[in-house]
Amino acid sequence: MSQNPPPPTNDNLPPEPGDRVARIAEHYIEAERAARQRAVENRAPFDGLQDTPSASYFDVSDRRTPGRDNWVGFGFDLHPQVTFVASALITAFIVLTLMFREQADAFFQATLAAVSGNFGWFLILAANILIIAALVFAFGRFGEIRIGGPDAKPEFSRFGWFAMLLSAGMGIGLMFWSVGEPIFHYGSPSPLFGVEGETPEALQAALGTTFFHWGLHPWAIYAIVALGLAFFTYNRGLPLTIRSIFYPLLGDRIYGFWGNVIDVLSVMATLFGLATSLGLGVAQVAAGLDVLVGTPTTTTFQVGLIAGITGLAVLSVVAGLDKGVKRLSQFNMGLAALFLLFILVVGPTVFIFSGLTQSLGFYLQNLPELSLWTETFRDTNWQGSWTVFYWAWWISWSPFVGMFIARVSKGRTVREFILGVMIVPTLLSLVWLAAFGGAALNLQETGAVDLVAAVNADVATALFAMLDGLPLSAVTSVIGIVLVVIFFVTSSDSGSLVVDHLTSGGKLDSPKPQRVFWAVMEGVVAAVLLIGGGLTTLQTAAIATGLPFAVILLFIVWALYVGFRRELVALDAVRQHAEAVTLRDEFDEHLTGRLPVAPKTNAPKTNAPKTNAPKTNAPESPPSATG
Repeated sequence: MSQNPPPPTNDNLPPEPGDRVARIAEHYIEAERAARQRAVENRAPFDGLQDTPSASYFDVSDRRTPGRDNWVGFGFDLHPQVTFVASALITAFIVLTLMFREQADAFFQATLAAVSGNFGWFLILAANILIIAALVFAFGRFGEIRIGGPDAKPEFSRFGWFAMLLSAGMGIGLMFWSVGEPIFHYGSPSPLFGVEGETPEALQAALGTTFFHWGLHPWAIYAIVALGLAFFTYNRGLPLTIRSIFYPLLGDRIYGFWGNVIDVLSVMATLFGLATSLGLGVAQVAAGLDVLVGTPTTTTFQVGLIAGITGLAVLSVVAGLDKGVKRLSQFNMGLAALFLLFILVVGPTVFIFSGLTQSLGFYLQNLPELSLWTETFRDTNWQGSWTVFYWAWWISWSPFVGMFIARVSKGRTVREFILGVMIVPTLLSLVWLAAFGGAALNLQETGAVDLVAAVNADVATALFAMLDGLPLSAVTSVIGIVLVVIFFVTSSDSGSLVVDHLTSGGKLDSPKPQRVFWAVMEGVVAAVLLIGGGLTTLQTAAIATGLPFAVILLFIVWALYVGFRRELVALDAVRQHAEAVTLRDEFDEHLTGRLPVAPKTNAPKTNAPKTNAPKTNAPESPPSATG
């Protein structure tokens, strides 16, 4: 007798689609949370750039061992073409500047005017393209791509990740310009606004312009470079070098001539960008020591300071990352937080927070015009010393900051990556600028301190002149000097790590003497820039090296687009295959559970031959579940 299928009940019916999706989603959310927690707790100690490249589903690259073409000898392990060409260019710059010191200042001034006057529009346009590209990548269809592949987990908690992004944004630049720039713009506002200096309207223009220069644009530049490095290292298995980003455009030619050109430009941009920051920092240290103990502020004295602080940086390099730059960075971030809190409490607190709120609105309201203004219809070159200089400076810093951000961002989605890099550090920078710049503007407006005169005399004295108008000025001035010195040391140490990484073909374990060499070279270049003309020379170095690297950044946007598009194709193929397998398994499981199985019989098998007996009317047994 045949068996009828069991009547449908709640136990053997498949769950409703909505319930099944909800249960699956809940399961995966909990599993994802637990996996992220395990990834953070079980990761190896963070040790700088020492990390192994990895690849996700789409990997067609020739995954060469980093540094396999290196030259090894005399304590060095370096990529010969990149290192020797970059070193020759840097040496030529040093020798020519020292041989023609009198002509160097005039040459650098003429170069600054020529580059900013003829190519300033390009740098402004490039910076806007980069910020638009970053937002498109974040909010478009590429935003769900995960750095390291779909199964990658972040190595750091979100709080720890944000803290490291903030440490990348805090540096010598903010210490130098947080007082000097707002006061300068208050005395001589940007021609864009058409307001007189030292007026209430100039107060708004001063903080708004400063917010613009330290706001979203620099962090968009860093985000694009960092995203390119992270994606092609952790999703394509390529070395953590700038040339790797160009694999979609050049293929295996990144290991040849064009790859060498890209890395040489990266080394030059990084080295001169860092030298600009170090030169500004040592000028500020000299100004602070002059206020405290009356030491000279001559170029010779500043060069001596560079030698001494570079020596400290070398000691940090020798001590290693965990005992050197890591501990110094943690100490400096804590000291900087206390310094900021002191200004917020002791300074004009209400004025600072009111200025932050109003200037943030002013910045966002005028952002399109500020971003695209090129001074075309004015016979002036105000942009050359400010916006053009800043954009070139950020561009030259981008390999340095980008490599650090890339190293700590594995496991983040493209959307999380870009928004985290652009928004959080920008907000902290604006708070810092509102605190120090707002306190300075309040002191100037109330007549307590003539900061405009101090800035016009020497912008490096601006911070200490402002602190002189607040309580405990001697103590806070010492804190300011200590902060700048440690930022100098950590920037030099970290910068030498990045330059060493670029000049060793992406090798992870290059020898320490090599890093010491680049730390010393950074100090030498900073000293030569000061000898060659001071602030003007520092600005010229940033613009001259940032301009060609801006072209590299535009190609990085294209390479990222191609790489993301291919990643989506691969992910879609894998997803479709997984969905097909899941549907087939669910169908088989459902069919097996709904249909009856024929009862087994224990009758012995016989070898009787088949007969042609007539068929009976007995019902046939049902088919098995497997058909």
